[in-house]
Amino acid sequence: MSETESVTEEEAKEVVSETSSEAPTETVDATESSEEASAETNQKASTQTKKPVEEKWGIAHIYSSYNNTIIHITDLTGAETAAISSGGHHVTADRYESSPFAAMKAANTVVEAAKTKGFTALHIKVRAVGGVGSRVPGPGAQAAIRALARGGFKIGRIDDVTPIPHDTTRKKGGKRGRRV
Repeated sequence: MSETESVTEEEAKEVVSETSSEAPTETVDATESSEEASAETNQKASTQTKKPVEEKWGIAHIYSSYNNTIIHITDLTGAETAAISSGGHHVTADRYESSPFAAMKAANTVVEAAKTKGFTALHIKVRAVGGVGSRVPGPGAQAAIRALARGGFKIGRIDDVTPIPHDTTRKKGGKRGRRV
């Protein structure tokens, strides 16, 4: 058994030495084919991969009351205005200024202006009237947010920044409230 093992070992060494002498030619063929394959994959990769786009973030301030909707886009600091529009610019009657349609039109105007300035992503801050009265945003807030999202912007945060008084002025109506 040991002789057959030694013979097989010797044969194996011969086979290895023969293949090692032929190996350089096979390797060259393999490298040529791998270069061709890599060139094909590079061409495919260049057509399929997109360059990473630098995101430019902004803040969309949406003030929505029952009388109007104002959309104001600024840079991240809030100091520089990129675009501003309100519902009153896009409708003829005063009663339609706070409508979802007017808010959507205002948002579309702001989207076009902000895209020309290079903005690609937005944080949204929604503000209602606040104070003693209602702290619920008007009917145009939801439509404005939806129009901004459909405008192609990446949406980051959506915050409610309605001012809430911690100690406020007295509500009208007197001590016993409004008597009907």
